[in-house]
Amino acid sequence: MDNEKNDFISTVSHELRTPLTSIRGFSQTLLGSWDRLDDESKKKFVKIIEEQSNRLINLVENMLSVSKLQYGNENLILKEVAVKPVIETVISLVKTQYPDKNFEMKISSSTQNILADKDKFHQIMTNLIENAAKYSDDNSTITIETDPCENCEYVTLRVTNSGIEIKEEDYDKIFTKFSRIDNPLTRKVQGSGLGLFITKNLVDKMNGKISVRSKNHQTTFEVLLPVANIEKQARAKCSQ
Repeated sequence: MDNEKNDFISTVSHELRTPLTSIRGFSQTLLGSWDRLDDESKKKFVKIIEEQSNRLINLVENMLSVSKLQYGNENLILKEVAVKPVIETVISLVKTQYPDKNFEMKISSSTQNILADKDKFHQIMTNLIENAAKYSDDNSTITIETDPCENCEYVTLRVTNSGIEIKEEDYDKIFTKFSRIDNPLTRKVQGSGLGLFITKNLVDKMNGKISVRSKNHQTTFEVLLPVANIEKQARAKCSQ
């Protein structure tokens, strides 16, 4: 446990240092050279500060989630949640970070509401869609879709992107803490290796399932979450 804790602190410290160093460096440049910089350079530096600040916020949120998951303090409030509005919100947020990517939403009209913690479902979809955008080819399309099904026990969601494939032997590895697959793209893209670990744990806690498959330069993450059965919920409440 002590070794795991030390590894966690060491990794997180390293991940925090990078964005903080960038924010400090570009802030100092702006303050010290404001009069000598043209407008385009100022906008570029401010944009970098914004991007690194967002990265820092995401990292801190992931750290808090990991801590709660490890010590059993991640309390979920399960209730009926509509899928489409949450995905629309997530896409609108991720678009601002990845303006060069296209996002296509194919939510079936027969998609049922799910039984989930709304905030955690939002976090799951944010992690998956951000991950797809981060590791996809330039100017490519990320597709978010559901299967048409009216009387299923689970709602099936898929997030698909185009880019470097994940080897089959790495399918399980990517859901472990601090894991990052070694390929030319991941070497260039910054990441903590916490997002998919958190995502799988949250899906499991909501009685769902998550899997990945990668073929022909396309990677798809598939999430199954239980349908909100109002009658079943009512019976459960009455029996309490």
